[in-house]
Amino acid sequence: MALKWGIAAAGKITQDFVNAVNTLNKDDHDLVAVAARDLNRAKEFAKKFGVKKAYGSYLELAQDQDIEVVYVGTLNPQHLEVATLMLENGKHVLVEKPLCLNEKQAQKLITCAKQQNLFLMEAIWSRMFPSYQYVRKQIQSGLLGEIVSVEAEFGLELHNIARHSKNDLGGGTVLNLGVYLIQCCQWAFQEAPKSITATGTLNDEGVDVEVLAELNYGGNRIGKIKTSAFNKLSNSAIIIGTKGQITIPTFWSPTSIIDTDGTEKTWPLPNTEYEFNFQNTCGLRYEADEVRKCIREGKKESEIVTHNESLLIAHIESEIRRQIGVKYAADD
Repeated sequence: MALKWGIAAAGKITQDFVNAVNTLNKDDHDLVAVAARDLNRAKEFAKKFGVKKAYGSYLELAQDQDIEVVYVGTLNPQHLEVATLMLENGKHVLVEKPLCLNEKQAQKLITCAKQQNLFLMEAIWSRMFPSYQYVRKQIQSGLLGEIVSVEAEFGLELHNIARHSKNDLGGGTVLNLGVYLIQCCQWAFQEAPKSITATGTLNDEGVDVEVLAELNYGGNRIGKIKTSAFNKLSNSAIIIGTKGQITIPTFWSPTSIIDTDGTEKTWPLPNTEYEFNFQNTCGLRYEADEVRKCIREGKKESEIVTHNESLLIAHIESEIRRQIGVKYAADD
């Protein structure tokens, strides 16, 4: 039976999500409605991507009885409000990363989902890629030995884009790029870091435009991460063990990896009718399938991105921001 989707917001990432869902079996996924604050924009979105209904408010979307689950692709500061609205109206929820602005908000949202007995997942889509699943199996098999280091960096020219550079829009590299780096370290080490040290550069809005951080897991096991909103970096991750290493190019959405023996393994994405706004976002199809699988199995969270994992990632994000001096109104 098809999972009936509602889409909250009509921006670039939601366009890519719907474009990706359209590559999946229509018997598994049904795009019921999209909502935006501008009704005309929602109507244009619906017409282009074959979504059945369009609404000019998120409340209308939340009250649509045909919808089972809502993908929340709003700006960061709206995640808590919009996701809570959907949960309180009986909808399962998939929220774009970061789950919320801080750990406190993330805990509040997860508590709401548990009270409503509904599925909730942070959309850390990287982990659903076949490449990430392959890397996890390689680590679990012991082929890399003990993981001793993760070296990852993510940098793009984002400093002139409002949602990345303005404080009141939840800007900054920690929430918008660093979340990918943090989750990659967690994917490799599978435990909470024992200590965190971070330095960074802030813009006039008081949000971070460059960050260097180390996550110390004890026993000289370190995750080294770097972000930049000024320069394109290598945008790769290297997971190093006592017996070997794996390199993940385009690590946030990887269709290939360099395995322990130096060979490249690839998992191509399908072609689509429309172009995507961001790199490899056809891979959002994997998280849509994960959501369907979990909901049809009656699960309230995914084993790939658990609630505790999202809380830990939010904690690490908040601690890095605290050390470098980035504060949002929601932190008060």
